[in-house]
This record gives sequence, C-alpha cells and structure tokens, in this order.
Amino acid sequence: MYDVIILGSGPAGLTAAIYCGRANKNTLVMGGDTLGGQTSTIATLENYPGWHGSGLELIEFMKNQAESFGIKVQMKTAAHIKPNANNTFIVTDTHGHEYETRTVILATGASPRKLEIAGAREFFGRGVSYCATCDGFFYTDKTVLVIGGGNTALNDALYLADIAKTVKIVYRKSSFTRAEEIIRKRVAEKKNIECIFDTELKQISAKPNSQTGELIATTTNDEQIVCDGIFVAIGHEANTDYLTEDIKRDELGRLSPDALPAGMFVAGDVHSNIKMQIATAVGTGCTAAMDAIAYLNKNAQ
Repeated sequence: MYDVIILGSGPAGLTAAIYCGRANKNTLVMGGDTLGGQTSTIATLENYPGWHGSGLELIEFMKNQAESFGIKVQMKTAAHIKPNANNTFIVTDTHGHEYETRTVILATGASPRKLEIAGAREFFGRGVSYCATCDGFFYTDKTVLVIGGGNTALNDALYLADIAKTVKIVYRKSSFTRAEEIIRKRVAEKKNIECIFDTELKQISAKPNSQTGELIATTTNDEQIVCDGIFVAIGHEANTDYLTEDIKRDELGRLSPDALPAGMFVAGDVHSNIKMQIATAVGTGCTAAMDAIAYLNKNAQ
C-alpha cells in the first residue's frame, strides 16, 4: 500500500515527489515511457530560474533529489485507475500489474497534437517528426519544414537551423503573434530560416523518383514545397486517456482540481487553465503534493 502514487516523471511529478518524500510519505513515481516527458527533449533551457543546461539534465537532477528522500521512480505507464472500497485507488499499469494507494497525483503531461492531413500518418517516422531534438540530426545539411507558429515551433526551427541547410517555417497566420519577441528576433536573424505565412498544408507525399526520400508538402492553394523532413509543432493535448469517462476534462483533455474525486490531485500540463511552462509545472507539483499530504494527515486521524 502506497500513500501516494504520482503518474508522470516531468517537473510537476518530480517536484511532487520531493515534497512527498520530505513528508515521509510512502511514494511511487510511475514515470511513463520517457523520463521527464517533453522537458527531456529541450536542448537548451533558458527560462527556468537558476538553471543553465538541458532539460534532460534538469530532470535527472530532480530525479536524484527525489530519490534522496526515499522515493521510488519506476518507468511504468498507468493503463487505468479505479476507486477501491476502502477509499483507496487501484492503479493498473500497461502490463496488468496493480498498485494500491491512498492518493494519486496526476502529472502525466501532454503530447504533441498530431497533424491530421493526408500522408501525415503514413510518413510518420519516415520524414514526419514531432521532436526536433530527437530526429534533427537525420537532416544534416538538408531542407526541413517546421509547421506551427508558437514558441515550440520557433525554438524547433532555431535548433534545426544549426543542423539543416534550410529551415522553412510554415504558419497558417500572417505573423508569429503567439511567440515571445526574443524568439521571433532570433528567428529573423537566422539567415537559413525562411518564414512562409498564411499557408496551410493539405497533403504530404513522396517526391516521385527521388533517390533521397524527399517529400512534397502540398498547400491548400495547391503549391508544392519540396523538403527532406517535416517537423510538426502545432500544440499539445493532455495525456489523460487512462482516466474513466466520468472524470471531466476540457477540450484539450486537461483536468480541473475541483472536478476530481477526493484523494486525486493534478499537476503540470494536465492541469487546466495554466501556462504550459516548467515553472508553472513545478508550482502545481508543489501544490498537489501539499494537498495530498494534508489529505493523508487528516484522514489518518
């Protein structure tokens, strides 16, 4: 029997783990498929106070700190959660193993929203990617597209510009109004980044007779852009599919703390109405842990 099971090993989950460990609560972190989630893919982390390094380095530091308080971190993924008769929860992982706990902290983060056009699924892993830092090196001295216009898309373009010969950002609006000014300026200063505004794709296909696996990205105006790879950064959706349908979510699958059953708490990018930043993830991880600790202490009396 655990006091707390934390689902997710990103900044929110690991912050919650540190607080629970310091409170001497028997805690398991089910870290999912990838330690750190999205944070581990950040090559250079600039906007988290007090840290200079990669996202993965930050995650490993936080994991070690949590483990120093006796926290168990296991790379397991929750398949579903169900309430138990004695006011506890049963968490079942994807291998069918069950874990009983008094409280659950949901910190499973978000995943990139998929591009829903013809060819996007077919060429996933064969030219279409959702992770620039994971797959960028495959496109050294080649031409790539980045789809999107927010901070993530522009940061991906900047990262790829140091690897690829040419980076073309394709965005459906007329300007990058969603991205921070400092990032927009860096993009404008990069000579090998081209911005294509007021443009959407409708299809991805293989270039006929190409010896190098080139792709053709066809726009809604039937223009064709030839490239070697396409990186998609069009937003995120919360990873909450493991929850039952009776738990209310917003249109992006995120959760409100007020809509959760007693003993269940939420932190990080699955938390509704917060900015998707590491700093806010850490803050909600702290709050969720302190609320869980208070709940456990109250119900132990």
